[in-house]
Amino acid sequence: MFNPNWDEVGVAVTDFNDLKHRLHRQVIESLDLSVVSKLNPELLKVELSNLVEHLLEQEAAPLNVREREQLITDIQNEVLGLGPLEPLLQDPTVNDILVNRADQVYVERGGKLELTNIRFRDEAHLRKVIEKIVSAVGRRIDESTPMCDCRLADGSRVNAIIPPLALDGSAISIRKFSKDKLQIEDLIEKRSLTPEIAELLEGIVKARLNVLIAGGTGCGKTTILNILSGFIPNDERIITIEDAAELQLRQEHVVRLETRPANVEGKGEITQRDLVKNCLRMRPDRIVMGEVRGPETLDMLQAMNTGHDGSLTTIHANSPRDALTRVETLVALAGLNISTKGLRHYISSAIDVIIQMTRLSDGSRKLTSLQEITGMEGEIITLQEIFTFEQTGLTPDRKVKGRFYATGVRPKFADKFRALGIDLSPDLFDPDKVYEV
Repeated sequence: MFNPNWDEVGVAVTDFNDLKHRLHRQVIESLDLSVVSKLNPELLKVELSNLVEHLLEQEAAPLNVREREQLITDIQNEVLGLGPLEPLLQDPTVNDILVNRADQVYVERGGKLELTNIRFRDEAHLRKVIEKIVSAVGRRIDESTPMCDCRLADGSRVNAIIPPLALDGSAISIRKFSKDKLQIEDLIEKRSLTPEIAELLEGIVKARLNVLIAGGTGCGKTTILNILSGFIPNDERIITIEDAAELQLRQEHVVRLETRPANVEGKGEITQRDLVKNCLRMRPDRIVMGEVRGPETLDMLQAMNTGHDGSLTTIHANSPRDALTRVETLVALAGLNISTKGLRHYISSAIDVIIQMTRLSDGSRKLTSLQEITGMEGEIITLQEIFTFEQTGLTPDRKVKGRFYATGVRPKFADKFRALGIDLSPDLFDPDKVYEV
């Protein structure tokens, strides 16, 4: 009989997992893998279900209907998907999946981390899932190459790291690829920004201003980049450059480029810097770079300064001023021999607008600052804030309270808007118009 260590599925945890492991092994031994790869996935699921039912009859295990369904689903996930992770990948409320070790899996929902009851059988089971992910894209992970960045078939970004680098066992981080393309109206509804900010952002893109989106991890930089790129006119040629393809552009004339890591011999790497240099020969109207994080920052600035205006990119930084400092640091990695003043002048002439995104303590994401680069004063790049979000407190259920408002400063680029026939609401920059959230 089953021991009293019960879990949600009804039978004892250990015995249920042992049965599942045994049946999974029998299923794999029964399958003709050369035929499986050619079958329709839906037909294969039905065949697997029938096979597991047949094996269960031979086992004569005392399972109820719910337990049998759970067992069949789990084995289908092991054979066709990523095992225990499959339900989380199918869950639309999950944004990130974070496997710390075989018996500890967290997810992020609504900007908050929570522990799940998902478990891998052991470290070997977790390693099999990792190898399945990386082998699907022609990569490998072992003691000689214990780290790997790749993507799933749906575009979700994956990072895997194994012992000896991961001390407590293999770890996986999956940033899920959003199937729903958020529109600017969705961000207004979620109170991530205001209608006035949305109107200004659309004008900024149509006026071909160069935009740098700053923020921390998971704060919504790529979401804003996607939305801004949606304002680019459909008759322009757009080239995107990314480490892991996440952008979902709706225009027709788009060329998507992605970096390539070195192979096992350490050769064949194609960096973002290589792609930026190459894309300049591809007659782009706009360059959209997923993120600058290295020497490619210099090439991006050069593109912005040499006729490729209207370019968009993101950077990791906690404030607009920090973003400029980080740009300086990244340009230095390219080995550019130029004075600090000369470099800052180069940056100030390349970038027009900095958008700061922030993930707040309650998990909500907001556009907390929109600033214009106005030039130089001495050796300092000057900024002026156009819109800001100010946190004023917390509600009893720990939700952030605050307010969006314009600073009252009319940006210098408003003159460019007028020359291009881009109309703005007359009260767009009215500091008395406050949005409480």
